[in-house]
Amino acid sequence: MKNQNSTLKIDGIDKEILRNLMEDARRPILEIARKVGISGAAIHQRLRKLEASGLIAGSKFVIDPKVLGYKTMAFVGVYLDKAVSNPKAVKQLQEIPEVIECHYTTGNWSIFIKILCKDNEHLMNVLNKDIQAIEGVSRTETFISLDQQIDRQIKI
Repeated sequence: MKNQNSTLKIDGIDKEILRNLMEDARRPILEIARKVGISGAAIHQRLRKLEASGLIAGSKFVIDPKVLGYKTMAFVGVYLDKAVSNPKAVKQLQEIPEVIECHYTTGNWSIFIKILCKDNEHLMNVLNKDIQAIEGVSRTETFISLDQQIDRQIKI
């Protein structure tokens, strides 16, 4: 694994390979090789190097939650009664399938989470029955996302 304090150096070919795969992770390696002008074997070798460096953290299919009926996205600031409650609270948040991100933050909240629900009633149930029932949670502050206007990765 690459030392987190140093910056990985990648060249133009690496960037072109990454851009192609970030756009479509299922794009055939040979198609990328033709575009970039190197062999498929060279692409595989470069990808192994980038994976070993920690830059590439895997690949995945992206599911559109709206197709499954999850139409309400919310961000919830979670206030804990004391900082030592954090590990226990996070462990319990992991058990709630609607919680899709959890961040330890600076600022007003101890924890900031992103949740997906089918509708506002579902959201209210998750907040009242699941999240606010966690030991150590003193209160929550909820922000419903009306529309996600930007969704991207870091530019390469």
